[in-house]
Amino acid sequence: MEQLPKMSAAELKDVVKDGKTMLFFSATWCPDCAFIKPEMPAIEAEYPDFKFIAVDRDENIDLAAELNVFGIPSFIAYSNGDEIGRLVNKDRKTQTEVENFINSLATNAD
Repeated sequence: MEQLPKMSAAELKDVVKDGKTMLFFSATWCPDCAFIKPEMPAIEAEYPDFKFIAVDRDENIDLAAELNVFGIPSFIAYSNGDEIGRLVNKDRKTQTEVENFINSLATNAD
């Protein structure tokens, strides 16, 4: 999974402008992030139409605040630069919950 360098929300617009992008916000100290991280390769493989990008919440604390990401792990989906959905809260997420979230985007993104 590609790692997002430190950037602002304005700079992020260029990263998410083409195609479908899924931002995965996490942090090294976060136990709930560590819980979902091993499942991410399978989730990525199941949704090849999305480009998955890992965002270190601590490195991108200003970006997270600009995007109202105050709980991790969290996911924000974009299609051609427009936000199409978010799974943002402080709760532990299972692979099934993440997949259900991505499946729910299909009706919004096409």
